[in-house]
Amino acid sequence: MRENQGQGGVTRRGFLKYLMVAFSAVATVVGVAVPVIGYLWPPKTQAGQAGGRVAVADEADLPVGKGQVFSVANKPVLVIHTPEGFRALSAVCTHLGCIVYWDEGRKVIACPCHAAFLTTNGAANPGPPPSPLSTLRVEVQGGRIYVEGGST
Repeated sequence: MRENQGQGGVTRRGFLKYLMVAFSAVATVVGVAVPVIGYLWPPKTQAGQAGGRVAVADEADLPVGKGQVFSVANKPVLVIHTPEGFRALSAVCTHLGCIVYWDEGRKVIACPCHAAFLTTNGAANPGPPPSPLSTLRVEVQGGRIYVEGGST
């Protein structure tokens, strides 16, 4: 039964139906457009982002056998001081994307999401990560540790 019989206009139910369809269409367009625009039009590069060099710590703050996660180009990077020198690796596990950390007691990189351990080279030892962690360039100048802000 029409709520406005004889008036020939849109019913309240019809209006609400059109309103819901329009709202759903707008939500769908926005939901698709925002990630596409973000991909096609990335934010401006700032200091420390891709290609830049970032000072993460003083050399004295990271003695041999220690490791720490730092933010480089807005991405987590694990810097480890091994007897051979400093290593910088992406701190994002290649299995589930969890943030790994340095297990000082075992001297391995550990993933908190599963019982996976990785070597100081970033390779799984043993564990489910399908590929090793990507490495970044690291150097020490004037007592400061610098990491290249490349992709991780």
